[in-house]
Amino acid sequence: MHEPNVRRILNLLSRSDVVLDIGGWARPFNRANYVIDAEPFETRGYYGDSMTAQGGSREFFTQATWIQRDICDRKPFPFADKQIDFAICSHTLEDIRDPLWVCSEIVRVAKRGYIEVPSRLAESSRGVEPNQVGWSHHRWLVDIGGDSIGFLMKYHMIHSHWRFSLPESFLRRLPEEQRIQFLFWDNRFEFSETTIHGVENIAAELERFAQQAYSYNSWHLEMDRRIRQARRFEKRAFGKLRNIVGARRRDRFETSETT
Repeated sequence: MHEPNVRRILNLLSRSDVVLDIGGWARPFNRANYVIDAEPFETRGYYGDSMTAQGGSREFFTQATWIQRDICDRKPFPFADKQIDFAICSHTLEDIRDPLWVCSEIVRVAKRGYIEVPSRLAESSRGVEPNQVGWSHHRWLVDIGGDSIGFLMKYHMIHSHWRFSLPESFLRRLPEEQRIQFLFWDNRFEFSETTIHGVENIAAELERFAQQAYSYNSWHLEMDRRIRQARRFEKRAFGKLRNIVGARRRDRFETSETT
């Protein structure tokens, strides 16, 4: 979690507030009274000394209040409506298969809270992991604007060509605060998924975002476009030639069969 926001959250909380950390196994928020995660209590703190727990030095949650379960199983979280005073969900929504369900449960059980995800700029950059765009285990490109969270599937096409992503040099220059997005919300927030149909439309959206963020040189884009166009023409021409040769071979075979 972005460290300045840790301090802000702690300042917002009173001693009596009941806090829920959703997906906090890898780096628990110690002020949470409850943690809900698919991994067990005994293995918490995956990042170890490199990224120690946040939210204070003492764990408010216990093994008894650590709820191990699949948060996307479409079963309501074990809390009444608005039972939780403050819910934290940091770097979890981009990982899971059903963030819309989890968002709906967050809004149901909590009065207010905090959400943090990687920025789409960071998730669309090369250089995080070798031969990948962004993090290999992330499922979603996420945009936060106002009190709304938008989810777009991280289409595999993003890894297939440089024009769909941002260069490693862009990521190296990206300030820490621009590598994440966050939302402090009160009472509720909006959430939705955008789906794109058609390979051409997926390509257009990925290219639009990358070009808007980085502005690849026009000559570079044009050269690449012409190379791709030439390859498509070559492929079609080869396919037609193969069909012609195949048809002639079939004709010769049928003629020999009748004589």
